[in-house]
Amino acid sequence: MKIAENLIERGRPLSRGRTITDVRLGLGYTIVEISDGSAGLAWTPDKKQSGSCTHLRLAGCLLGMEAAELLTWLASENFLERAIGLATFNALNSTVDRELLEEEAISLLKLKNTDHVVMVGYFAPLIPKIKATSCQLTVIELDGEKPGVIGVGPGMTALAACDVAIITSTSIINNTIDGLLAVLSGHRAAVMIGPSTPVCPEVFAGTGISQLSGAYVVDVDKAKIIVSQGGGTMLLKKTLRFSSVQVT
Repeated sequence: MKIAENLIERGRPLSRGRTITDVRLGLGYTIVEISDGSAGLAWTPDKKQSGSCTHLRLAGCLLGMEAAELLTWLASENFLERAIGLATFNALNSTVDRELLEEEAISLLKLKNTDHVVMVGYFAPLIPKIKATSCQLTVIELDGEKPGVIGVGPGMTALAACDVAIITSTSIINNTIDGLLAVLSGHRAAVMIGPSTPVCPEVFAGTGISQLSGAYVVDVDKAKIIVSQGGGTMLLKKTLRFSSVQVT
């Protein structure tokens, strides 16, 4: 089953009786609040020019909708709808009681100087921490203008041969996650990382992912303001709790 389908199936029981109370599509992140006061984040994908200033067909009609309905948007062909679907799942999942690890995400990987680490997505703040271990680092990024990155073609070859994979959870939104997971083999660790990450190990069981490192919204009102005003991860940090779980 595809990751999006897994998320919908896992989120459906959590969505019963819950409705949407707020949705904000900021330039950096999307945030969804549900009727119990919980909220979830997801990356806002780049908007392509469509010849229209309307980017979401149901804009203005989302409040009061069943959370279960927005959850199904994870399977949409529209990336903005997928972002809303993922943020909805993250809001629902934040109410599940889990044993969370508070140690920094990269530290949990226990990187060694003999490791070949492949990073899918350019996480600039993490690169110095990874390089400090003297491991080999390869970064795969669609934006070829970023320094020291390789494209998707050679990147998939590197991913298939890596020891440790660090994969951005925006891959769920742009619908590349299943292809990335399909090439993983022989690695000792793989982490989904970023505030978009669904911290739900049941969804990723048997996929090759060993760690999920995401964020819980702890100050919903402040997070909504920051998202609405174009803020990103650095500004949102004070409203979030970064946590990880192991996938068995």
